[in-house]
Amino acid sequence: MTGSSRTTADLPIRQRKILFRSWHRGMREMDLILGQFADTYIDTLSGSELDQYEALMEALDRDLLKWVTGESAVPPEFDTPIFHKVVASRQQTNKS
Repeated sequence: MTGSSRTTADLPIRQRKILFRSWHRGMREMDLILGQFADTYIDTLSGSELDQYEALMEALDRDLLKWVTGESAVPPEFDTPIFHKVVASRQQTNKS
């Protein structure tokens, strides 16, 4: 997969920006993890979940990858329900 397979025509501007940022992280592994997550869930996330997701995207890619893979412990400020949803989504994708 090389990028988003989802159209943004039906999304509000905030979700469009989040989707774009999810696919343009700088580290390909995080592009795939966050991009695929955003493709699947961006239009169903609540305002609170979007806030958590935007905060999560502020973390450095190298740190995010370590947290998602379990290589490092997740700091409390990022150990949120949306982080767990990202991890669960990745695990579901790996099973497919």
